[in-house]
Amino acid sequence: MGRSQKPYAPEFVQEAVRLVVECGMSRSQVARDLGVSVDSVARWVLRAPQATLSAAPSVASTATPVPGNGELARLRRENDQLRMERDILKKALGIFSQMPK
Repeated sequence: MGRSQKPYAPEFVQEAVRLVVECGMSRSQVARDLGVSVDSVARWVLRAPQATLSAAPSVASTATPVPGNGELARLRRENDQLRMERDILKKALGIFSQMPK
């Protein structure tokens, strides 16, 4: 049985390539952030010609500016904290829902 590939929008692929090439992010970080495999990101980077990277407008160029390294680190810490709090609440809900009345 062959593996089927998910069809990704060209803009999505282009943004992933831009993050690797222009922003200097690692392929594994981009894959993790976008929820795709590292192999997919590596394949997209290898297939992307340099002319299309600079000629076509990217999604991020029309969006808000990329946060600085300090702000990015702060947002990642905050994200980790929120995930931990969410997991604690899930566990508490599970415990309280199993308690006898």
